[in-house]
Amino acid sequence: MKLGIMLPVSGPHASPATIVTIAQAAERLGYDSVWTYERLLRPMAPLLPGPDGRLERIPEIYRTTFEPLETLSYVAAHTSRIALGTNIVNPLFHAPVVLARRYATVDHFSGGRVIAGFGQGWMLPEFATAGVPMKRRGAGFDEVIAAIRASWGPDPVEYTGRFYSIEASEINPKPIRGDIPIVIGANSDGGIDRAARIADGITPLTWELDTVTAQAERFRSAAERLGRDPAALTVTAQTNHAMQPKPIGGDRPFLAGSPQQLAEDIEQLRDRGFDGVLFAFPPTDEIPAQIEMLEELRSLVAAG
Repeated sequence: MKLGIMLPVSGPHASPATIVTIAQAAERLGYDSVWTYERLLRPMAPLLPGPDGRLERIPEIYRTTFEPLETLSYVAAHTSRIALGTNIVNPLFHAPVVLARRYATVDHFSGGRVIAGFGQGWMLPEFATAGVPMKRRGAGFDEVIAAIRASWGPDPVEYTGRFYSIEASEINPKPIRGDIPIVIGANSDGGIDRAARIADGITPLTWELDTVTAQAERFRSAAERLGRDPAALTVTAQTNHAMQPKPIGGDRPFLAGSPQQLAEDIEQLRDRGFDGVLFAFPPTDEIPAQIEMLEELRSLVAAG
């Protein structure tokens, strides 16, 4: 069971020094991956339903978010083993050749440790800022992934689609391993089926064990129907619950609580064939306390 953590690229602990501290601690403790994500802006307009039913702004944590690939390049220079992933970048906000070259560049600077985590996005102001209509999601998402994969393929690269085209060209650098694994953040049936067609794995947000299990089964079954080997694809349960130093009582959400509680949940995921778990970065706990929790969890999972 592989364990990954989100780096503090946003929120009160977001700084180059803290990002490196957490990344190096994760590597030292035996974690498998660290992750960044993309947020273009924090709109002033209220967008999310609040507890009283009225719309609120998206959380304060998104006020400043470091760029994901630049951050991973910096982390690559301060680590040697741990995998470096994005969860997620919205490829529709970028020219596919440019994004493909950026990922391949970080792949070279890290010695082949990059994982490309993509998603379709949801926030209308970000699409407007990027100059991309939201209706391009779906078919456009399929196409941008295809253009990125083409850019990583043998030269000369040539691609013609509805939204993107690449004139026959040499496009370099190429990924060190010949390709970069693509995982997609998906929870809807359509998103899971799309990932089964075009991705190497999925990272569904996890709220309940049975729900995420059904999503994993749908992904693998859909891939198998398409003639793909499900065993070669990964399913990583992702939680946005921050790890807690003490156990949570009452009606505890799945993948929430203390390291001991999380280790018990991870064992259930292991029994159901999951490949890994990706944990949110605790937004408020002091850094030494966070590292202590990471160490305890890693030990408990290894012992299990």
